[in-house]
Amino acid sequence: MLTVRLDPETEQQLAEILTHETDANRSELVKRLIRERWLALNLDSTFVERRGGHPQHLLQNAPPDLSERATRKQAIADYLKQRHP
Repeated sequence: MLTVRLDPETEQQLAEILTHETDANRSELVKRLIRERWLALNLDSTFVERRGGHPQHLLQNAPPDLSERATRKQAIADYLKQRHP
């Protein structure tokens, strides 16, 4: 258990952050911020590990030549056309 006293300005900043974080309460937000800061200090881990690992299902069903520049550009163009017709 930890009790922290915040000055009015920091309390207001916390309240503003919470208005944008719909899935967190104060305790969860503070825990997440501490964890993110701790992971940033962990120099033995890779950047991807510090950021929480690889996104799940990010490249699911991706073409095998997606690393080619022309293929990536076309994939982005197709995505944007679908998203903004």
